[in-house]
Amino acid sequence: MNDETARKTVGDGEPSFFADPKRLIQTAVAVILLLVAIYVLVPRLFDLQDALGRIGDGEPVWIAVGLVFCVAMFAAYVALFRGVVGERVIHLEWGESYQITMAGLAATRLFSAGGAGGILLTYWALRKAGMERRQAVCRMVAFLVVLYSVYMLALVVFGVLLRTGVLSGEAPLSGTVIPAALAALVIVIGLLMALLPDDFERRIERHTTGRFGKIAKRLATVPATFAQGTRTAIAFVRQPSSGAMAFGGAIGFWGANIAILWASFHAFHASVPLGVVIQGFFLGMLANLLPFAPGGVGAVDAGMIGAFVLFGVPSSEVFPAVLTYRVIAFWLPIPPGIVAFFQLRKTVARWEREGRERPDRIGVGEPETAAAGS
Repeated sequence: MNDETARKTVGDGEPSFFADPKRLIQTAVAVILLLVAIYVLVPRLFDLQDALGRIGDGEPVWIAVGLVFCVAMFAAYVALFRGVVGERVIHLEWGESYQITMAGLAATRLFSAGGAGGILLTYWALRKAGMERRQAVCRMVAFLVVLYSVYMLALVVFGVLLRTGVLSGEAPLSGTVIPAALAALVIVIGLLMALLPDDFERRIERHTTGRFGKIAKRLATVPATFAQGTRTAIAFVRQPSSGAMAFGGAIGFWGANIAILWASFHAFHASVPLGVVIQGFFLGMLANLLPFAPGGVGAVDAGMIGAFVLFGVPSSEVFPAVLTYRVIAFWLPIPPGIVAFFQLRKTVARWEREGRERPDRIGVGEPETAAAGS
């Protein structure tokens, strides 16, 4: 992937997520409408008003446990970022890493499906910190691959364990085998795409001409970029010393989220088998990929509620637990994330004064292993 490709793949300008009043107002209105729909209209349609009334009855001790796991979630996310970026590639202080990851987390929550908003913001910050353009694109793709490879693998493992009876709990086909098979297919496709040659785009360009050739070359940038990021993620697996923090952070991030949900169920005295909690969580989070909801607001809530009802958990227990989980894991990180964004802007201004984006500084540092490639 050359500089031109990287420039077209992701722009270098500052994301205007938090600086555009119109965008903020539109997002706020969309979020409010979605919340009203899922937590006011749906309970009335299904006669679940009593379930919502239980929210104030949650055990404070378990809610406090959930808050502790929320802090652990922040720490794991920072570790994931530092593990993927790599200290040998570019030097970032822990405070700078915190600003980037928390600002990215808030952008992910509010402005894009599937984490795209946070990835764009993180890419911008890495470029300002002095990382070479191709390397920044590759590392952000690797970030997504590491994070969601753990996600997909968990769908496979826990879907199979529930269906085979190794883990206790109801195991409907639509909640275990089917999502496990689809996740396995995604993993296989990802691994096959990693086999694309490094010069895939040049080969496409060499064998096509004219307008069709230009279109084909542009289309080829997507699989080529994904392949390069996937190879970087695979290199972490081959080199545990450099990949332990990345995959440990990804596992910790998902694990902390599940722990918050587990504590939320306990807060309302709901006894849900751990395997069901894990599988229901990952099934519900699939709704985060829907493009019409900022950060999956409303969609994830509904998806998670539907997933646990599918596993036989009474809706009267699911509603307050899921709402509590979403408040702790989704809404609480947003204010510190917005603060981190404005702190990051000051940090970026300092980097610019230091000349970290000067041409002779771009690409400072090399990847930990030659296998990583970027």
